[in-house]
Amino acid sequence: MNSKSRGTPDRRRSSSKPGGKPGGKPSGPGRSRTDGSRRGGGPPSRSGATGGKRSGAGGARSGPPQGGGAKGLGGRQVEGRQAVRELLIADRRKTHEIWISAELEGDPGVADIVEIAAAKRVPLIHIAKSKLEREARSEAPQGVLAHAAELPEADLGQLIRGSGKTPPFLVAVDGVTDPGNLGAIVRCCDGAGATGLLLPRHRAVHVTPTVAKASAGAIEYVPMALVPGLPNTLERLRETGVWVVGLDDGADRELFDLGDLGAEPICVVLGAEGAGLSRLVRERCDTIVGIPMAGGVSSLNVSAAAAVALYEVSRSRRNMPSPR
Repeated sequence: MNSKSRGTPDRRRSSSKPGGKPGGKPSGPGRSRTDGSRRGGGPPSRSGATGGKRSGAGGARSGPPQGGGAKGLGGRQVEGRQAVRELLIADRRKTHEIWISAELEGDPGVADIVEIAAAKRVPLIHIAKSKLEREARSEAPQGVLAHAAELPEADLGQLIRGSGKTPPFLVAVDGVTDPGNLGAIVRCCDGAGATGLLLPRHRAVHVTPTVAKASAGAIEYVPMALVPGLPNTLERLRETGVWVVGLDDGADRELFDLGDLGAEPICVVLGAEGAGLSRLVRERCDTIVGIPMAGGVSSLNVSAAAAVALYEVSRSRRNMPSPR
């Protein structure tokens, strides 16, 4: 993946594993797939990535995932001061009303929210703390809650085409169910300059109040598309010239060997908490990379791994114009 050639990649496929050194781009007449198996008969190297057999805080939860339902992204209820502040500043969707705990009336910590809401003519209601907390769905709404229109879904085709300013830099999540993790991933996407986030329509968390709060308002800035099937979507990305890079344990190369590939049209795929990448998703990745681990823990939590991976791609693009 450190090849100096920066031309348009050949889209022919090979079922063989990538050859060459770990630092090179996939070999063969076209782009070969990797199933993440390790080469050679020696002991496996330790690499941390999304999921793995161990996960950090915010592991997989039992029961159905929380989210906006199969019909949309969600995001109709926003909680927490920073998340509500960014909802108002971004002005991307209609804010119906804002509730503020009565005990915060006149508090300087919410003064800017009150000011912006007044300027935008958003109804503001001071309400009993107990009622606000009964309505809240996150653990610490900080005395502020907003009701808004649902987040708009981004068009997948437009995300693939990009803005024309920079090559697409997409992130896909494969079955992440913890809202705290998803919120942190969205925040990383915004900070690293990702141009879009792909979420499975089913069996994955969408934008809950906890996601909105954990993202610190980044849900207002990161374009998100719901996709009916992630494996088929990844195949579509490959066919349109986007490199699909899975981040997972069981990688045959390191994240830091991506080299120039990070500056190409790319989609980084993050695995679920605990399970990592599913088999079908792994098979549709052009390569699987891992984060080298020097300590006693075998992997990073999915959101921490996302931060490392997305900023590594961002580093490769540091001389490009801002995508937004």
